[in-house]
Amino acid sequence: TADVAIILVDARKGVLEQTRRHAFLSALLGIPRLVVAVNKMDLVDYDEATFEAIRTEFTEFAAKLEVHNVTFVPLSALKGDNVVERSEAMAWYTGPALLDHLEKVHIASDRNLTDVRFPVQYVIRPHSDEWHDYRGYAGTVAGGTFAVGDKVVALPSGFGTSVKQIWGPGGVELDEAFASQAVSIALEDEIDIVRGDMLVRPNNRPHVGREIDAMVCWFSESSQLAPGNTYRMLCGTRETRVRIDGLNYRLDVNTLHRDESAKALTLNEIGRLSLHAQTPVMFDEYRRNRDTGAFIVVDELTGNTVGAGMILGADED
Repeated sequence: TADVAIILVDARKGVLEQTRRHAFLSALLGIPRLVVAVNKMDLVDYDEATFEAIRTEFTEFAAKLEVHNVTFVPLSALKGDNVVERSEAMAWYTGPALLDHLEKVHIASDRNLTDVRFPVQYVIRPHSDEWHDYRGYAGTVAGGTFAVGDKVVALPSGFGTSVKQIWGPGGVELDEAFASQAVSIALEDEIDIVRGDMLVRPNNRPHVGREIDAMVCWFSESSQLAPGNTYRMLCGTRETRVRIDGLNYRLDVNTLHRDESAKALTLNEIGRLSLHAQTPVMFDEYRRNRDTGAFIVVDELTGNTVGAGMILGADED
């Protein structure tokens, strides 16, 4: 869920397979900005033509990944050129130093303020005379904003109500809560809501279903991911059992070739899968909301995290 990825390029060697692989993985993870730091410029005599050739080659490759926000910085980590301050050795470069760019890059617009999402993490039921009628729902806002009085729907039940009160950290009462803020919310009506449910707006709902189309990166050294296997899936605060219904293809991150004959995924391999969840899952496409579109895969026997996934959408097959 990073906002920026820095890809380091050796000015002497240019764009390598590793460079392309890292750029692809950054794009796959939905990181909206790339910084290509062309290092060791001192070893090529701070040559502008060398830097421009690397910029051109990388830009052409990035276009295939639909990555459009790329910043190029020529630097020498050894000499400190363009790391913290602009370097006189590369007067031809008119952009910012690396640290200056990282400190000033605008990321506020990355938050999804359109799709209102609140995955319920914990149900609060105090055991005291003063609060015996209170029921609140704690969690982190995963999209949009919630305000007192807003109409909301609880998923997957579909029951509607409105927001009665919102509390922030320390018990401070708030008028509204926004994406990435941890709060507790009380509702006007008593609805049966448990951990893993989600509060949304009536006319702006995520997908709710059991059939999921996703890209998964496999982490396990001791096992393979193959059709028919079952795992535990954690998507937001929702936990359910999931079956691998199909491996559509394995992706070669160096060439972007799709191997549709692949039968399984092994360590560090990435593939597109069809998943079937035991209970309904509330989700958005990962490219739209990384909080509600990401999940992890857990081995049912060992409890180890063996994979990480990005949801592409509902599986229509």
